[in-house]
Amino acid sequence: MRALRILLVLVVILGVLFVVVDRVAAHFAEGEVADKLRTSEGLAATPDVSINGFPFLTQVAGGELDDVEIGIKDYEAAAGTGSEKIRIDDLKAHMKGVAFSGDYSSATAATATGTATISYDELLKAAKSEPTEVGPGVSAQVVGLSDGGNGKIKVMVDATLLGVKLPHPVPVLSTVTVKGDSVQVRADSMPGQLGAGLAEKSVRSITDFQQAIQDLPGGVRLDKVEPTSTGVEISVQGSNVRLAG
Repeated sequence: MRALRILLVLVVILGVLFVVVDRVAAHFAEGEVADKLRTSEGLAATPDVSINGFPFLTQVAGGELDDVEIGIKDYEAAAGTGSEKIRIDDLKAHMKGVAFSGDYSSATAATATGTATISYDELLKAAKSEPTEVGPGVSAQVVGLSDGGNGKIKVMVDATLLGVKLPHPVPVLSTVTVKGDSVQVRADSMPGQLGAGLAEKSVRSITDFQQAIQDLPGGVRLDKVEPTSTGVEISVQGSNVRLAG
């Protein structure tokens, strides 16, 4: 019995040591991947990296990690041609089947899904915020964006008719969708204050707009978009996504 107790104690101790070593190794790998990702994507701050699954060491032996989560607080994506950028907040990506090199200098995920948020103020940069003539004696400009409820965006438009500015911005309920690599905002219909006597195409040149979002980390692409109280939440996805190298 004494020998059995000693054996059980040794098994427990070895098990604890294995868990400790495994977690230390995982923590080291997380730091290496985070540093490589910061360098390869030119990030201002080191991202959060979590390697899920246990044990980690057996995954390393197989050369592939089952599940990796990455969090980037602020990311500047390309906003179309030129050097324009758009800030994306709280990008969270879930990577599956991450194959890597021995020194973590390169890593590629078989699949990736994720979410991020674009604030309404940031999205507003794509709208025509300067007064624009939409008809004889009529000018308009977008002055704000907000959650319109039921999956819609409310586009607030200031209008001036024959030199007289309307006392309040006109709310235009709009649908937001993904079109290629852009977020597109399109009015559901024209409010009477803006559409009466004017060609709808002219009014839509103000109310409707789109914002390109390109060069996302690892080459993931836009999938869906949903309005929230603070901005639009975008969903992204990709395959053979490069984390580093």
